[in-house]
Amino acid sequence: MILASSSGQHFVILGKIVGAYGVQGWVRVHPFADDPHAWGKLSAWWLGREDAPPDNWRELAVVRSRVHLGAVVAQLEGVADRDAAEALKGTLVGVPRAALPPAGKDEYYWDDLIGLEVVNVRGEGLGKVESLIETGANDVLCVRADDGRELLLPFVGAVVLDVDLAAKRIRVEWEADW
Repeated sequence: MILASSSGQHFVILGKIVGAYGVQGWVRVHPFADDPHAWGKLSAWWLGREDAPPDNWRELAVVRSRVHLGAVVAQLEGVADRDAAEALKGTLVGVPRAALPPAGKDEYYWDDLIGLEVVNVRGEGLGKVESLIETGANDVLCVRADDGRELLLPFVGAVVLDVDLAAKRIRVEWEADW
């Protein structure tokens, strides 16, 4: 999920604080984003409520963080005890898009794929990427056709032949009537 501030800065939502972890102010975060191990490289997180625009979010330095049992646990500057950590329950965790490291070769942030046009090898437009789904085996592109139909395409090499971010297009091996 991406939110835009009034200054035009885009925030990527990484997860949501689901409770306290221990008694020393650590928080437990349910991750929405891929690769929560990479969060340890971020020096700060921005915290805010779902109903608040990013302009009202606050930046907190990350003192320490680690992945624990599928969640991220972190100690944030200024969150000194369990009560302060519990008070953050339900808060979204995000970072400015510019703070994220560049994607590797043949890797893409989901946000970069949302809105791209999907065409098959015959040049037929299949629609635009509306969202993605993470399954155990592979990610799935949710493509909305012009007629409103939803196509679910596995994001695997046999189907996705080319992603051209500059042209805002994904070329796939997929028929319009599948």
